Amino acid sequence: MAQLTPSASFSFKVCIKGPNRPGMLAGVVEAIAKNSGSLGDIRLIEQNLQESVRELDVDAASAEHAGEIEQAIREVADVEVLSADDRTFAMHVGGKITVDSRISVGNQADLAMAYTPGVGRICRAIAEHPEEVYRLTVKQNMVAIVTDGSAVLGLGNLGPEAALPVMEGKALLFKEFGGVDAFPICLATQDTNEIVKTVKYLAPVFGGVNLEDIAAPRCFEIERRLREETDIPIFHDDQHGTAIVVLAALTNALRVVEKSMAEVRIVMNGAGAAGIAIAKLLQAAGAMQIIICDSKGIVSVSRSDLNDAKQAWAVKESGQLADAMNHSDVFIGVSAPGVVTPEMVKSMAAKPIVFAMANPVPEIQPELVLDDVAVIATGRSDYPNQINNVLAFPGLFRGALDCRASTLTQKMYLGAAEAIASLVAADELTREHIVPSAFDKRVAPAVAAAVQAAARDEGIARC
Repeated sequence: MAQLTPSASFSFKVCIKGPNRPGMLAGVVEAIAKNSGSLGDIRLIEQNLQESVRELDVDAASAEHAGEIEQAIREVADVEVLSADDRTFAMHVGGKITVDSRISVGNQADLAMAYTPGVGRICRAIAEHPEEVYRLTVKQNMVAIVTDGSAVLGLGNLGPEAALPVMEGKALLFKEFGGVDAFPICLATQDTNEIVKTVKYLAPVFGGVNLEDIAAPRCFEIERRLREETDIPIFHDDQHGTAIVVLAALTNALRVVEKSMAEVRIVMNGAGAAGIAIAKLLQAAGAMQIIICDSKGIVSVSRSDLNDAKQAWAVKESGQLADAMNHSDVFIGVSAPGVVTPEMVKSMAAKPIVFAMANPVPEIQPELVLDDVAVIATGRSDYPNQINNVLAFPGLFRGALDCRASTLTQKMYLGAAEAIASLVAADELTREHIVPSAFDKRVAPAVAAAVQAAARDEGIARC
């Protein structure tokens, strides 16, 4: 396998002390470079005539790689390592979110209005006119991020406590990118009925629910039932957020290669929550040829081991992933590291598009096939064309909350994908630029506007 690319997710901060003389820092930099580390910021902490103290940020490709780089720094002559700290762990110490008051209570009058007795008037107003809960409480801008910890990132069934850092991060992104308040709800059950019941009990507080990291096929039933039994938007980001951004990226990738959605043969590897949702949305966008593969090969009518979700996508073809990819135009991976070989990519049709989105290690390292593909995208931030759900969910909920949509629909998802794709102008579109940056401030407002327009067209907006 090719050398993995250093990433901030495995970065560390090292504090070093050494003699204040020319070349001392150069020796440290050389040690980092020789061990394939990536040097970031350098900060001078203290300096006198005899010695200097500096902090260096260093990106590595794994925790083990970080340890190797640190050891190499320790071996530089006359350099003392005072400390070395994992920057990702340091960021998470104490959690990533807080609950802050929107108003201040500085005197007796403020207290009387914010709480008793004045708050009683607000309670009566909501009891008499239930829709006022949106105007007079946090419900208007509050989303529950609900998980059972059964499918945490690509790490598996880690449980609710281990899922909490992800849900905190999601809440942070909701606020930073969409101005949406969100709170993590990590449930100590993986029973479908209990999850549905619990979310229904919590629904009065929230204007929407973001289901996260719940394993397939259970996630399909949970989403379906909550949509039927509640009147607020229910969204499984692993399914629909991924699907929206994939559709946006593929829309622009097809423009690069001058092919149409209807004509291309699309191979999907991964038949879980994300894979099925992507296939559904691509089909709604006009895709006519979609072949889904799982760990046992093509999802075929000849197989007897398919669940209901897979059966709906079974085709007459049979074989393995390599067979499916032969002469295909598009590969979309939401599966496992290293399952695609350069030979598989070379067997694809002319000007192939490869979305290798397994994280942190993609289905195939881009370096292995750069000369063989027209467009390649991954889920990683250190390669071009990152397929990142943050392009979708903050704006989607912003729009749904602002018009008080009662549900979410495929038309809203299609509108969101079109809005994202449209932000890459024709003169900016290249093989390495098919989606806007996650930090493009136009994204969330554009997605929100598209979602609101679709909600109004479908008659599900309530304001």
